[in-house]
Amino acid sequence: MAIEQTGVECWEGVVGVGRARVAARVIVHPGVEDVSVQQVLEALADPARRTVVRTLAHSGADLSCGSFDLPVGRSTSSHHFSVLREAGLLRQYYVGTTKMNALRSEELEQRFPGLLTAVVAAADAEAAHTPTIRGA
Repeated sequence: MAIEQTGVECWEGVVGVGRARVAARVIVHPGVEDVSVQQVLEALADPARRTVVRTLAHSGADLSCGSFDLPVGRSTSSHHFSVLREAGLLRQYYVGTTKMNALRSEELEQRFPGLLTAVVAAADAEAAHTPTIRGA
C-alpha cells in the first residue's frame, strides 16, 4: 500500500527568548494503485463531486476549494473534496492558507484507461441538456 504525502514538516525558529514550532500541513493521498474502480465510481456518483472533477478537467489549472460554485455549505464541500481525494481523483496541497486541488488525470488514465475521459464527457453532455431556471 502506497501512501503519498503532500507537504513538508518544518520548524521556524524565533530569535529571542522562545521558539515557535510550526508544522506544515500534511495531506495524505492514496497511491493510485491502491484505488479501486468501485471507489472512483462511488465518488463520482454525486453531482457536486462530478462538478468539481468536470471543472478541474476543463480548467487546465489547479483550483482552490473556494473557486467552485457548489450548491452546498462549506462543511459539505469539505466532505466532497475529502471523498474525491480519498478515491484518488484529487491531489490537494496548500499555497499559504489556501487549499489547492489538482485532478490526477494522468495517474488515473494509467490505472483506468478512458474512465475519467468518459465520465467528464458524460457530465458535459448532461450539463448541456440540463435546463436552467431563470429568474429564480
